[in-house]
Amino acid sequence: MRGTLTQQIFSAKVGRWVKPGEIVLVDVDFVMGQDGTAPLAIKAFEEMGGEKVFAEKKVAFVIDHSAPSPNQGVSELHKRMRDFAWRQRIVLYDIGEGVCHQIIPEKGHVKPGSIVIGADSHTCTYGALGAFATGVGSTDLAAAMISGKMWFKVPETILFKLNGKLPTGVFSKDLILFLIGQVTADGATYKAVEFEGSTISSLSVDARFTICNMAIEMGGKAGLIAPDEKTRAWLEERKVKADFEFLEPDKDSYEKVYEFDVSALEPQIAVPHRVDNVFPLSKYEGTRINQAFLGTCTNGRLEDLEIAARILKGKRIHPEVRLIVAPASRKVLLEAMEKGIISVLIEAGAVLVTPGCGCCVGTHNGVPASGEVVISSSNRNFKGRMGNPDSSIFLASPATVAASAIEGRIADPRNYLN
Repeated sequence: MRGTLTQQIFSAKVGRWVKPGEIVLVDVDFVMGQDGTAPLAIKAFEEMGGEKVFAEKKVAFVIDHSAPSPNQGVSELHKRMRDFAWRQRIVLYDIGEGVCHQIIPEKGHVKPGSIVIGADSHTCTYGALGAFATGVGSTDLAAAMISGKMWFKVPETILFKLNGKLPTGVFSKDLILFLIGQVTADGATYKAVEFEGSTISSLSVDARFTICNMAIEMGGKAGLIAPDEKTRAWLEERKVKADFEFLEPDKDSYEKVYEFDVSALEPQIAVPHRVDNVFPLSKYEGTRINQAFLGTCTNGRLEDLEIAARILKGKRIHPEVRLIVAPASRKVLLEAMEKGIISVLIEAGAVLVTPGCGCCVGTHNGVPASGEVVISSSNRNFKGRMGNPDSSIFLASPATVAASAIEGRIADPRNYLN
């Protein structure tokens, strides 16, 4: 039987064919917690009587949300994570390594067909490699750290068939914002979301991460893209051995299928204070901004920084705008330095901060003042998301962020790209 990618992954784990709606107990392939959730997981682990994690190399802690620590209280939580990690001999990625959702696949912890859980909602990012990856709570994380298992209700699956070549100045971020706007923030609640078609095939693996990262913003349990030769090459470059073979999904297995030709898509923007409040960029072009932010688990990868640098090269940001750049990982930062990308960004007036999540979640770094407007390459624009409920956040592609930083107003990146 062919079924959806999600059905095939779960069926392989269970050892029999499974259907949507079934409750199954499966072995997980990797488990991750970050500094906003891992301390609670440690507490639950101890309260459950946990003595040893199920597999040292299959559990990782990442200190990325408040890194480096902004205060004593957070430092104590970080210390608790470090002590637990060293005692249990699990994988620890400390401050400066980068955002968990960049590091975990970058370090080879995700393979096609695997099941990965993380105590962070954007764990769905890893589906770009053909894995079923989803966020869980801290208590569930603790139980999985002990047992190596997790209960799942096999989700129904929604398919997006996307065809056509993205026009110049339109990127994967524009595409996923458009799709979220079409189905709304709860249009895929507890559904697996799969993406296929010539548009997806043409995207780099970096761009595919952007697509799957925001599946949660339409309510999705997971976002998946079937692996192909680009996936294989990306994994081989990171010395990850992965044999995979998915059967062609059965079209009748999907709960719903959306088809779009994106060849005429315009740059998109999500307007405060909802991610699904999406419009063509032209509707808000000219809106004054105070801060521009480039980074996060959505758009802090090398390709994203490179796109921004193409626009900013030889130019200066607007004198009334702050441009903050947070590379997604130490590796991304080093590669961007080697390619001269960081020099271009800094010469244009950008400020570089530690690879991590601080600006995005508002724990420290780049908290806007009341009444200020931010244009960000991140994935959420809820009130208070960047640390101040009295500011406003627009979401856009790295290209739009860069163009807007130059003009001091929301700007169309197509004016800067040939």
